[in-house]
Amino acid sequence: MKVDSQPKGLVFSVDRNVVDDGPGIRTTVFLKGCPLRCVWCHSPQSQSKEQQLLFIENRCIACGACVESCPKDAQEISGTARRILWERCDDCGECARVCPPMALEMAGEWMTVEQIVDVVRRDAVYYKNTGGGVTFSGGEALAQPEFLTACLERCKQEGINTAVDTSGFAQWSVLERILPHTDLFLYDLKQMDSRKHEEMSGVGNAIILENLKRIDGRGRAVWVRVPLIPGYNDSIENLRQVAEFTKTLRNVEKVSLLPCNGAAGAKYSFVGRQYGLKDLLEYTKKEKTDFLKIFSSVGLAAEVGR
Repeated sequence: MKVDSQPKGLVFSVDRNVVDDGPGIRTTVFLKGCPLRCVWCHSPQSQSKEQQLLFIENRCIACGACVESCPKDAQEISGTARRILWERCDDCGECARVCPPMALEMAGEWMTVEQIVDVVRRDAVYYKNTGGGVTFSGGEALAQPEFLTACLERCKQEGINTAVDTSGFAQWSVLERILPHTDLFLYDLKQMDSRKHEEMSGVGNAIILENLKRIDGRGRAVWVRVPLIPGYNDSIENLRQVAEFTKTLRNVEKVSLLPCNGAAGAKYSFVGRQYGLKDLLEYTKKEKTDFLKIFSSVGLAAEVGR
């Protein structure tokens, strides 16, 4: 009997025709699982390393199919009230399989390397014409190192430009494996104070900063991304330290400041959780200009993204 030894990865989305995750038109592959728990995470369904039930309430027609199918009695409909008893749910997916309007879905699909490459190569002509390629993101792409390495290697064999969007929180041995197959790193710098970094993401930043210095030392292109979270990391002092640290790197091609999008908070109800940030206000034009001046003061050209 032939044994399939090709690694599989848990993928929660593959988006085509993307223009925000590297140069040109790209395909972004979102891998599931992340060791960080950032309070502003825009994809809470990406954090778990397992397949996970989602409930999109506005699709529900209260047909009761889920109640009948659930082996854990975790689904309830009483009159017009509809709820999931999340503490009972074990993400078996039985309810999602019988839900007519797809109000219940499973986040995460096991895919092979060849399945990923098959999707990615469909837009090869756009990559060629725009300087685009494929970006592996998450979750945290580095959390599935074997699958990520295999995917990157195959994409390079196809002549496709590769990028990895990462928090940088992984053992150096993982990054060392993917370096030969990665053209660009989209690298988050969230907070320079390690204690505050741990408070806002669940982990310190020592390994993150060290990995970025090592990647830079190997000559790999880097785009630094700074998520701007009001009250967490948007102080002048923190941004000044980010700018000064970034200035010491030799292969940074771009610096992007990315204001937090509070609209992502709606996704937390999909997994039975509360969003950690409330009442986020948009930065004013002056505030954005002041942020950019911090970076220009050390000789770095930065941009404020969406």
